[in-house]
Amino acid sequence: MYEVKSRVRLSEVSDNGCMTLPGIINSFQDASIFQSEDLGVGTKYLEEQKKAWVLSSWQVEILRYPKLGEEIRTCTWPTGFHGFFGDRNFVMKDQNGEVTAYANSIWVYMDLASGRPTRPSEEEISRYGMEEPYPMEYASRKVPMPEGGVKTSRIKVRKYHIDTNHHVNNCQYVQMAVELLEENGMEPDFSGLRVEYKKSAVYGDILYPSYKIQDGISTVALGDENGKPYAVVELKHKGEQNDEIGRKASIDD
Repeated sequence: MYEVKSRVRLSEVSDNGCMTLPGIINSFQDASIFQSEDLGVGTKYLEEQKKAWVLSSWQVEILRYPKLGEEIRTCTWPTGFHGFFGDRNFVMKDQNGEVTAYANSIWVYMDLASGRPTRPSEEEISRYGMEEPYPMEYASRKVPMPEGGVKTSRIKVRKYHIDTNHHVNNCQYVQMAVELLEENGMEPDFSGLRVEYKKSAVYGDILYPSYKIQDGISTVALGDENGKPYAVVELKHKGEQNDEIGRKASIDD
């Protein structure tokens, strides 16, 4: 298990003084990047090998949002490699060791030269190692597109949306979805989310969002002009139960 100790920063909180959902996701994502860097298989290594780990899906469960200045520990570890997929868990704890949030993520190892998925080498896998999965209820990695959703204003991909892979950063899709719901009167007090990433948007692309709210679940589709999604974000509102959570789902190779 890899651990990053930090405090909740001003840049990570909203006007209520608590960490935002994108702030939590960024902490998880940063921890995985730091582990890869420390193991010698980080951004420079991947660039030299013309490879990249591309996020396929998130499942994040929030127990509470840490407050400004709180000491937090973000832990992450790989739980399995199968084919070109890699599974990774995350846990965020407060200074008392209480869990505030936890997550599962599924990644695809890409050969950037061919543009196709590829298997990581045994050497790469051995550097990461594997540990037991976190004891959570695992939902399907598939997030269905909302039918009959409300269409909203287009979003142009800006420079600040882009990461080192020259694609829109994973968390930026979540940020877009949260902001869209806020602009349409929803409180950003979510107890969890799922995201399925379909294809990568790049600088200059135009995203055509739509959303649907049903049974305490807000689903936001961020697609192209033909309706094909870049990402589908499902946000669970506090006090509501997601039918997908609590049902074990197999992960297809």
